[in-house]
Amino acid sequence: MKSEDLKDDQDNPRSTFATSQQQRILAATAQMQRLQSGLLPTDTNSVENVLATVGEQHLVFSLYEREFAVKAEAIQGVERPVYITPVPNVVSWVQGVINLRGAIASVVNLRAFLGLEQIPSDARTRFLSLQSNEMVICLTVDSVSDMLQIPLAAIVSGSVRPTTIPQWIAPYASTYAVIGNRVIVLLDVTRLLFSEKMQRY
Repeated sequence: MKSEDLKDDQDNPRSTFATSQQQRILAATAQMQRLQSGLLPTDTNSVENVLATVGEQHLVFSLYEREFAVKAEAIQGVERPVYITPVPNVVSWVQGVINLRGAIASVVNLRAFLGLEQIPSDARTRFLSLQSNEMVICLTVDSVSDMLQIPLAAIVSGSVRPTTIPQWIAPYASTYAVIGNRVIVLLDVTRLLFSEKMQRY
């Protein structure tokens, strides 16, 4: 996604972003279906090559000067900060609730949840609404950069070096990907939203 496209998506998070996301997911799905139906080469080497280059769509966001990504299928939308209704007697990292397209969603400050230094919201701050099963949570993140198709070949498998994934995010990270000079930590949305800490509040 080009930077100007992303800007348009952020200006219209309820329509343009969702449409763009769906188109990208459909394109990747169509390629996988062609592979499975035999329309693409089916010898072992060719299959592995196609899988390595197809990958999955991820939304990349920044937090604490690091890049993270979540699978596009878990994303409900990217919102500019709006008025948050405070909720009494909740933990400090729960900022309150917002009306998210007719539904009430909790807003969690991801920096506070992870015990990181707090910074004031600015023009780049975004609410990233994620869903796993029936649970929807809006996370306050530093910024959202791009929708990126991450090839399987770029994802590091096996033993993950502890220095690559920060300790403060490790419980919610599945692995990381290396694309050019970018190291992007891949988050497990289900593990995050259904973590004991998140569920406790």
